[in-house]
Amino acid sequence: MATIMSMRPIASRFRAATSALPAIARTYSAWSVKSYEFIQTTEPRPGVGQITLNRPKALNALSTPLIDELNHALQSFDKSPEIKAILLTGSQKAFAAGADIKEMSTLTFSEAYTNSFIESWSSLTTSIKKPIIAAVSGHALGGGCELALMCDILYCTETANFGQPEIKLGTIPGAGGSQRLTRAIGKARAMELILTGKSFSGKEAFEWGVAARTFPTFDELIEGSLVTAEMIAGCSKVAVMAAKEVVNKSQDLPLRDGVEYERRVFHSLFGSEDQKIGMKAFAEKKKAEWVHK
Repeated sequence: MATIMSMRPIASRFRAATSALPAIARTYSAWSVKSYEFIQTTEPRPGVGQITLNRPKALNALSTPLIDELNHALQSFDKSPEIKAILLTGSQKAFAAGADIKEMSTLTFSEAYTNSFIESWSSLTTSIKKPIIAAVSGHALGGGCELALMCDILYCTETANFGQPEIKLGTIPGAGGSQRLTRAIGKARAMELILTGKSFSGKEAFEWGVAARTFPTFDELIEGSLVTAEMIAGCSKVAVMAAKEVVNKSQDLPLRDGVEYERRVFHSLFGSEDQKIGMKAFAEKKKAEWVHK
């Protein structure tokens, strides 16, 4: 969760004239946007809601006010009938360089414990039903790494800088880093990273199975993430939410129980209109026109 000042530099590969950056500000529908201080929200593609962390002077360090805004935006997108997939990103330099050390440094045990400090950080893993894609460029350290790991799909640049450096501050990951990272890369490798505070690159994240895809540049990362988000948004919302649910259950249940759970959800989709529409369209070799019911 910690921001480490000795973060290794990342060479800038920014290209000013691309189609990706204008897409961030482009809107396709009358999305009612709340005014936020630490994040920005847009709808860059049909059915896609984008949240951009926006504390540039602090390298998007995660504070309670930022997390509160993030949760509000996520819940708003989750309730919106127009939004079907969510993209979460930061800047080219930093997705989120860690948690806000100033906020944590003076906390006592009783304050942290009785106020359930950082518990709200995990709200997106329990309350958000629509898929979330993390697009990571630059630093994703401590809480930033944990936030990226909470998302359903993780894309990153090849030079992204991941890590759990909390050990260097006399503490440990507190927002799921020791659990999700271990599930993603195995005990031995996770133990080495967490006990030493060493970082790992976007290229390594892909090779180890943390990231689904890597991209050479920030612009290509954003464009590639939006393409995937728009592809998901073009599917049946009912089926997409069900698919996210069963994949997440695979992380909690033994194989036999997980297969049974999957089968029950599969059976339940035969009660949806979209299942009938999809199979009829396939049989007739037509494009399905989803009603999301």
